[in-house]
Amino acid sequence: MTATHAERTLGGLDGALLAPALVAQEAEALLVRLGRLRPFVMTETMVLAAALPYDAHRAIEQFLHAGRTTLRDQVEGFLDWLTGPGAAAPAWEQQRRFVAIRMRFNDVLSQLDVFAEVVTQRSEQGTGVWLSGLDRLAADAIRMPDPPVEPPPLVCYLARGAGAAIRRARTRLPGGRLSPVAIIRIPRERMVGHGVASSLIHEVGHQVAAQLELVPSLQDAIARRRVRARPAEAAAWDGWHSTVSECVADLWSVGKLGISSTLGLLAVVSLPRALTFRPPRGDPHPMPYVRVLLSAAIGRRFYPHPQWDALVAAWKACYPEQDVSPEVRAEIARLEGTADAFADLMASHCPPSLGGRAIADVLPLGTRRPERLLALRRTWGDDLAVLARRPPTLVLAVMGQARGAGLVAPQQESAVLADVLAAWAVRSSIDVMARPHTRPAPQRHAAPVAASAQP
Repeated sequence: MTATHAERTLGGLDGALLAPALVAQEAEALLVRLGRLRPFVMTETMVLAAALPYDAHRAIEQFLHAGRTTLRDQVEGFLDWLTGPGAAAPAWEQQRRFVAIRMRFNDVLSQLDVFAEVVTQRSEQGTGVWLSGLDRLAADAIRMPDPPVEPPPLVCYLARGAGAAIRRARTRLPGGRLSPVAIIRIPRERMVGHGVASSLIHEVGHQVAAQLELVPSLQDAIARRRVRARPAEAAAWDGWHSTVSECVADLWSVGKLGISSTLGLLAVVSLPRALTFRPPRGDPHPMPYVRVLLSAAIGRRFYPHPQWDALVAAWKACYPEQDVSPEVRAEIARLEGTADAFADLMASHCPPSLGGRAIADVLPLGTRRPERLLALRRTWGDDLAVLARRPPTLVLAVMGQARGAGLVAPQQESAVLADVLAAWAVRSSIDVMARPHTRPAPQRHAAPVAASAQP
């Protein structure tokens, strides 16, 4: 239907002809707007060191291009139908079909916005390079020996607020399509210090738990343990059962970072007393007060050392329990009394996905012992040439252990980590330029799962 015909029908108030003309015009206008959407490689400016990981950027661009192409085909098919068989359809049917297509267009825009938030920060001075360094940290955090499932690309961005969160790979985006990458939101207030690794690797732990299907298998193990528990302990195991998705993410963080993870967690859950002692009541996160106790219990299980008891004593001194209600105090006592057993259950758990290996078996525990980390600190010092070539999670574990031992001041720690993040970003960009341009092998993916977040 031409614009001229539309004008004639408007002038003649011919409603029967006006409706399909307006629908056709709106569909053609949608097609024009769709054509104005451009790939990120044509719209975003950033230094090469700030670029997304190659696999992640490629997956995002291919994902968005496929969405635009599919929508364009649908619009053009609708216009063909409208001038063919659909010409005889009632106006309400023509409108219904167009509205469905327009909603898909809004889904395409929503998907673009999800990734735009990640990509546009790469153009910020300094921030973009740090984010590229965090991408490399995330990639190291998800690494394990002989993974049963190929890990997805991970990308990071900053947001306000005190909590980190993850949109896991293979979870549904607006419109129902599955995300090709995992997107990790990092609080700006954590930049830059060892605490950023605690938040980031906790979120990576959620992706690992999804890939290995840890939560349902751990819940089964907890349920079996509850059956054998004394009546006084049964309620505690019920509590661990309902919060295990967050607990196993904390376990992954401690397994990669040592005490650096628990020290970073302290910063997240250092809240007003009413919030620190608030029971979960349906929230998958444990009570913040108890969460620190569990993190220390995991640390004792992985790396026996007096530092964990000292850290718990300091935490209890900051948040004395004497003015907490008797009910909450009893709940804390039950959970604290089973924390060591729960930590051991998670660490020694052998999910079917690991083929007989325990969770602890795929974590680098030997190099995260306190004495080993402090020895590395003495050897490495602040030598950027050395730090930039070491596994990022190990570097952050060393810095956190040194910070906890009082060997590194916060100012020194921040400066060193800012430099090493930039160095990792530069190395990532060099790796991209050096990689051969070959077609990647097909990836194996875990089943889709829902996204989750850390408060």
